Amino acid sequence: MTMATALAVAFVVYSCKSNLKEAEKLDLNVTPLQVVDSMFFLQSENGRLKMRVEAPRMEAYEHDTLSYDLFPNGIRVYGYGDDGLLETTIVSEKARHDKYPDKTKEKWSAFGNVVIHNILKQETMETDTIYWDSKAHEIWTDCYIKMYSPDGFMQGYGMRSDEMARNAILMHPFDNYFVEQDSTKVVIDTVNFIGPLLKK
Repeated sequence: MTMATALAVAFVVYSCKSNLKEAEKLDLNVTPLQVVDSMFFLQSENGRLKMRVEAPRMEAYEHDTLSYDLFPNGIRVYGYGDDGLLETTIVSEKARHDKYPDKTKEKWSAFGNVVIHNILKQETMETDTIYWDSKAHEIWTDCYIKMYSPDGFMQGYGMRSDEMARNAILMHPFDNYFVEQDSTKVVIDTVNFIGPLLKK
């Protein structure tokens, strides 16, 4: 072996050792395995769009007992009904998607100024934290929640509903009020409506 070859081998070994020391400093519990900026994905079922998700940033973490995706800069979820119309939106400041190794369950959590809006029913809910079980197709919270609808205002602690927020039930309501509706009033879905708007 020549002197130049020996020096080259020594340099490579030394370089690898110094890089390994840097890699050993990484704490995989707090370092994301993958980072995606401007994340956007669609979920369909039998060729029909069911859900659209948008987030400025997604960080993927992987552990032996639990893997999860973190959305530190917020998330927007758009849910579509069987007829293809946009029915529900969920917006929050942060979110997390837990995935378990046996793949029998997964859980979504949205927290920080969560706003759930059912466009077709014209109902809006505001709370601090919401959970979504995609396998059971339901959303729920145990936090304080406010609900606005054409029928009035409701508030309470805890809520259970299907994932499209069609039949939200407040578990412990208090101090609510209702408004008598005009049965002749025509309501137009301006989000999904195609065609000329009617004059007022």
